[in-house]
Amino acid sequence: MSTFLKIPQAQGHIYIQSTKNNTLLTLTDSSGKVHCRASAGLLGFKNSRKSTTYAAQAVADYILGKALEFGIASVRLHLQGLGYGKDTCVRSFLKSKLRVTQILEHTPITHNGCRPRKARRV
Repeated sequence: MSTFLKIPQAQGHIYIQSTKNNTLLTLTDSSGKVHCRASAGLLGFKNSRKSTTYAAQAVADYILGKALEFGIASVRLHLQGLGYGKDTCVRSFLKSKLRVTQILEHTPITHNGCRPRKARRV
């Protein structure tokens, strides 16, 4: 009778920081060691094209390839920022071969901001 060895499937974390000008993705393992980083500028997008959803999807596909290359099977997504690329990246990872176990939102919430300036008297 043959025994089947279960190969442990590695779990990773993908940090998505989406700003108004760029989309940055970082792939780490479960202990926090960075395996790969990518941005829209790294893939050749320049100026205002870096902020598009197409650029964000291209960065997500690049990180996806690297995750499969490192043997990562399931990931947690950590989202931060208010940019256009955040939603596109999440959709790209949900359609991929990676299993998304958690989606965590880390975008800070404003609390009415700083105190306004004193009114000008003329």
